[in-house]
Amino acid sequence: MTGPDPVTASSTLAASSTVTVDLPPADPAVEVDPVVDVDPVVDVDPVAEPVPDRAAPDREPPQLDLTALPSGVRGAVEAILMVVEEPIGETALASALAVPVGEVKGVLIDLAADYDREGRGFELRQVAGGWRVYSRPEYAAVVERFMLDGQTARLTQAALETLAIVAYRQPVSRARVSAVRGVNVDGVMRTLVTRGLVEEASTDAETGAILYRTTSHFLERMGLQSVDELPALAPFLPEVDALDDLGAVS
Repeated sequence: MTGPDPVTASSTLAASSTVTVDLPPADPAVEVDPVVDVDPVVDVDPVAEPVPDRAAPDREPPQLDLTALPSGVRGAVEAILMVVEEPIGETALASALAVPVGEVKGVLIDLAADYDREGRGFELRQVAGGWRVYSRPEYAAVVERFMLDGQTARLTQAALETLAIVAYRQPVSRARVSAVRGVNVDGVMRTLVTRGLVEEASTDAETGAILYRTTSHFLERMGLQSVDELPALAPFLPEVDALDDLGAVS
């Protein structure tokens, strides 16, 4: 059986994204998790009286008169897009502004087209089931210079390989990923979880092993709506049955 080529997988995954994330370098043999879990210290006051719950006062949301705004619904949508920290869906926008979803969708499409036509330094993308404003790839060097001041923020090769295997074979256990890579990946997996790129999905019914999958943050970073949009990579990674055999060997 031809062995998997996680380097090819990671190269394909890296080529699909213009956004990079800094991870600490890993030992080539055993990748050690740089994140150290520390039990929090909780101060308990033995004589403190319990504070009764206080019901929050009922407060009506402010009434919106979008017609009184300079740019109406369009300007209101833009204002929200400038402050969201993750892609926001059309339904959520419509609910916040109390307007039909169809109207919001039309505004979003028009805004995206206008930004493209005007050649702005940013663009409106539809990713991970929502919409968000991003700087254009053409200005990546400018943004990187400002944000990083020369510091690297690229994923290590080990992290890329591990992330690629999870992306293409999810949900997958650490044992399977380790078998494909040929090294212990516990440290890198913990780091990917900490970075919000990978999360626990479920538990294997037979072995009880925790299965991992990529997150919506991963999709956002990759500029994808779903993992179905990942480049085809079937020839380079073994099938699920082969992974089961590898996991059993490990």
